[in-house]
Amino acid sequence: MSQWNQVQQLEIKFLEQVDQFYDDNFPMEIRHLLAQWIEHQDWEVASNNETMATILLQNLLIQLDDQLGRVSKEKNLLLIHNLKRIRKVLQGKFHGNPMHVAVVISNCLREERRILAAANMPVQGPLEKSLQSSSVSERQRNVEHKVAAIKNSVQITEQDTKYLEDLQDEFDYRYKTIQMMDQGDKNNAVMSQEVLTLQEMLNSLNFKRKEALSKMTQIVNETDLLMTSMLLEELQDWKRRQQVACIGGPLHNGLDQLQNCFTLLAESLFQLKRQLEKLEEQSTKMTYEGDPIPMQRPHLLERVTFLIYNIFKNSFVVERQPCMPTHPQRPMVLKTLIQFTVKLRLLIKLPELNYQVKVKASIDKNVSTLSNRRFVLCGTHVKAMSIEESSNGSLSVEFRHLGCHMVTEELHSITFEAQICLYGLTIDLETSSLPVVIISNVSQLPNAWASIIWYNVSTNDSQNLVFFNNPPSATLSQLLEVMSWQFSSYVGRGLNSDQLNMLAEKLTVQSSFSDGHLTWSKFCKEHLPGKSFTFWTWLEAILDLIKKHILPLWIDGYVMGFVSKEKERLLLKDKMPGTFLLRFSESHLGGITFTWVDHSENGEVRFHSVEPYNKGRLSALPFADILRDYKVIMAENIPENPLKYLYPDIPKDKAFSKHYSSQPSEVSRPTERGDKGYVPSVFIPISTIRSDSSEPQSPSDLLPMSPSVYAVLRENLSPTTIETAMKSPYSAE
Repeated sequence: MSQWNQVQQLEIKFLEQVDQFYDDNFPMEIRHLLAQWIEHQDWEVASNNETMATILLQNLLIQLDDQLGRVSKEKNLLLIHNLKRIRKVLQGKFHGNPMHVAVVISNCLREERRILAAANMPVQGPLEKSLQSSSVSERQRNVEHKVAAIKNSVQITEQDTKYLEDLQDEFDYRYKTIQMMDQGDKNNAVMSQEVLTLQEMLNSLNFKRKEALSKMTQIVNETDLLMTSMLLEELQDWKRRQQVACIGGPLHNGLDQLQNCFTLLAESLFQLKRQLEKLEEQSTKMTYEGDPIPMQRPHLLERVTFLIYNIFKNSFVVERQPCMPTHPQRPMVLKTLIQFTVKLRLLIKLPELNYQVKVKASIDKNVSTLSNRRFVLCGTHVKAMSIEESSNGSLSVEFRHLGCHMVTEELHSITFEAQICLYGLTIDLETSSLPVVIISNVSQLPNAWASIIWYNVSTNDSQNLVFFNNPPSATLSQLLEVMSWQFSSYVGRGLNSDQLNMLAEKLTVQSSFSDGHLTWSKFCKEHLPGKSFTFWTWLEAILDLIKKHILPLWIDGYVMGFVSKEKERLLLKDKMPGTFLLRFSESHLGGITFTWVDHSENGEVRFHSVEPYNKGRLSALPFADILRDYKVIMAENIPENPLKYLYPDIPKDKAFSKHYSSQPSEVSRPTERGDKGYVPSVFIPISTIRSDSSEPQSPSDLLPMSPSVYAVLRENLSPTTIETAMKSPYSAE
């Protein structure tokens, strides 16, 4: 079943979550019409590969054209209109930045997988629950409402400032008119009335100046409170959501809404600054005893300027954390001499800043004592921010060709600096990436990724580079949730409650488990009891096995995977003979095995587990074909496939037939055409089980034995001889 078909079968509360992340960037109509094609493209790789992204965008438009041709024949006017509009929007929006469409589609597919995994969870995980409570829409609406109110208040003070200017001009005109009168005219009643009028105007001017300054003070107070108590908290919540999303968690969004709020506030503050400058001009032209402008304006301007500095400094963020294009699902793990990408964004979108802000990247800039070894970035590390850099019109810059030299085991930080000169102000900006791990060999990637996971699960601090000097423990519930995210984001299907319970049992066997917490050392450093590898090494090998060899079977849900041998026997003992299940090996790294149940002649229930298949054997023969062709020789019986039903009761071919690489071919006899006449050969996995032993025997390695060769052996050798030749030491699994 395709991922999109699974999504459509979700409950309404999950469908509402799906609806939230489909918009004009990637309309749901396209997702629906091109579901199969979309799911068969590697959008994650394309999101960091411009050439591949360009090809996929062109192919997407071609697919749309094909759909247009189809619906045109059906004369579906509404669908034709919508598809033409969507095609035009997509081509216009992403033509100059094809990687952005790959990012959008990749994020949507990933979020679908996360929601599907969440739908299979008995309860919502603690991390996801905390994120939802911290990003509640009510507070977002309050922020947007207050920003709009401040913008409206500034418009009112703009009118007040203009009114003050007009009132002062009128006062100035009347005052100068009186000054130009003859001395005799100044003593008449008209003159006295005019003086009274001027006094009333001065009183009104003074009142209006005080009123305008009072309103401006109120705006500054409200802006200050909004920034400190709500807006910056929203930004911190977004940064926390980004942390969690980087390790496979829910898609982080809301940056566009934050940009809208930051931009409106910055525009309002600049407008307020200009109003204060106009008041100064007015006071310079005309002042008087008790004039409120000279007394209040300097402090008010100082506060406005501080708020401008503050909002700009907080608006400079890392929109996309450092990531190697070769490993898009492992951000913040960088390899020496391999290019990586990172994207910066200024949440204040002002046209005056387009191409005017140059960003410089450096590594470990603020850490002088971290290491004696000096790191340097190679590649283009100075670029200008531009609105054209992003399809959504944000002011951003993407470094696509950065690399680094040298490596140590510590965490590192990539720092970005910029300077803004605007309306007489010079503002220095600085932000940093989340801590990154730099490796020198890809074999170090699994442990490096474990470090990234542990850091971002355990702390909200974005710059604790000495974190692993004394790493805190993590709760088991959080770790299990993150483990499920690894599977949903990396191999397309998360873990259900039974699978998570097995992992919990495996983790809690270790002595470090106390009060629901687990230490970093037990998770990634110390070997599992009786094994030569750690828990994380074991789990990472399984992820690699799924990704490279059994991905379709895993996505379809046919691999139970995480089940102990004890639980396996409880599940199978009451099932029909030939019922089997697939599970990951606990003793072999990156191994998968299958166990089936049958009955002896006296009715005794027996279980048989084959030696685990690793990536070497699965590279020679697809796992689905192994399940189809697997044979067992018992006593003097002819070889037969004991696998009949996938647990609980699914006929084997019904489950796996679509994954078979080819149908078994008929056996051919040798021809008499010299060296061109060959008997076709196939790999056949065969096990022997001795009838005089209660212990099952493991299979031999996959044998390149054709059916015709085996038939010849049967004609010339006794079953006992064949059995003896095929024996292999049984390895308990």
